[in-house]
Order: sequence, then C-alpha cells, then structure tokens
Amino acid sequence: MSDKHPVSTVSSHNEIEEFLQQAQQLTVPAPGDARLIFSLDATASRERTWDHACHLQSEMFLQTRELGKLSVQLCHYGGMNQFSASEWLQDTNSLLSRMNSVKCLGGHTQIARLLEHSLKQTRQHPVQAIIFIGDCVEEPVDFLCQLAGQLGIHSTPLFIFQEGRDITAARAFKQMARLSGGAYCRFDNSSAATLKALLSAVAVYATGGRRALLEYAKKGNPDILKLTHQLK
Repeated sequence: MSDKHPVSTVSSHNEIEEFLQQAQQLTVPAPGDARLIFSLDATASRERTWDHACHLQSEMFLQTRELGKLSVQLCHYGGMNQFSASEWLQDTNSLLSRMNSVKCLGGHTQIARLLEHSLKQTRQHPVQAIIFIGDCVEEPVDFLCQLAGQLGIHSTPLFIFQEGRDITAARAFKQMARLSGGAYCRFDNSSAATLKALLSAVAVYATGGRRALLEYAKKGNPDILKLTHQLK
C-alpha cells in the first residue's frame, strides 16, 4: 500500500452535516433490481478456493430466481498491482466464463482499491451487497475501515468470508464488516458446503433484503444464522 492516502483527521461539524445530507438523498433501489459485487483475492495463496468459488457461484443466481433479477460484477486483484472488474453479468454462465479466465498470481492485497471501486459503483447506482473472499490483510487497517464506513453510509454492506485463521486479518475483516453494516464469517478450504450456503445467503439478501435472508436462514444452516445476527 502506498503512502498517497493522507492521514484522516476528525471531521468538522459542517463536514458531518454535509455528509448526513448526502446520505438522506440516496435513492432507494427498485425491488427486484439487485446489484451484487462478487470480489475475491486472486493472489497465489487463493488458487484452491478460487476453484471452489467457480463451482459454487451458480447458487447465487439459483437462490434468487423467485425474488427478482440479480446482476453480479466480478472483481479481483492479484500479481503486481493488477485489479480487474467485469461488466455487470446476469447469468451464471457469463460469470463462470469470466472466473475461469482468471489466473491466481502472487502479490500483495489490494483491498483498498476494491473498496474504492465499490464506492464509485454504488454512488453511480446503488449496490445492494459486496461479497469479499480473502485470507489476509497487508494494508493500513484504519484506511480500510474508513472506506468500509463510507460503504455503510451508502447502505452497501460488506459480507466478508475469511479463509484460514490469520488473527490480524480476522480483526480487520470483522471491523470492516461491522462498519459497513454487513457481516463476517470464517471458513476453511475443506468447507465447500459452507461457502456455497454463504454465497447463496448474500445473493438472497441483495435481492430480497433482510426479510428474505431470515426466511432463507430458517433452512437451518448455522453459518447463515451467524450472518443474520450480525446485520444491523
């Protein structure tokens, strides 16, 4: 992470008032017209889980067929400062084709870049949810939390699914999810069923809101119940 971002200072009263006024002017998305950003760390350590996600992504569309239209944008980073965002996709075959073309390459995390992109997208037209799958954080956590808080103001929650048990990453991910109004959950590379359920749950939330997620949670998956309890 470069030093180009200035150290944040305490906001003045006028800045806070302006910020709140902007928040009140946000448009409410039309029912059934949901947008979801599906983002993944595509550095070398993530190759196995990327393959899992390729096989499981279709569930996001299948679980929302009766709730409304879902558009998904695939975002990923990896290698030497490489970041990519697809067009908005509305079917599983298009998303799978884009995912299969990605090669995981070694490099540092670019979570701030992802969050900045997500903010730009939701300011242009509301994004109902962001999924992020990653295993580590190599950037200033304070700045990541600042960006996550801005997403929260725009009612764009982060659903962060951490692979592995990195303690530093877990602390950062939990803070980011909370500040955005989203949720955090951990999984390991042997729990494909858990990841499948979590992806489906977020797609249901993006398309049908909290009520639809609560109905979906009644199917009994404990990880989905963890998500619903965290949401504001």
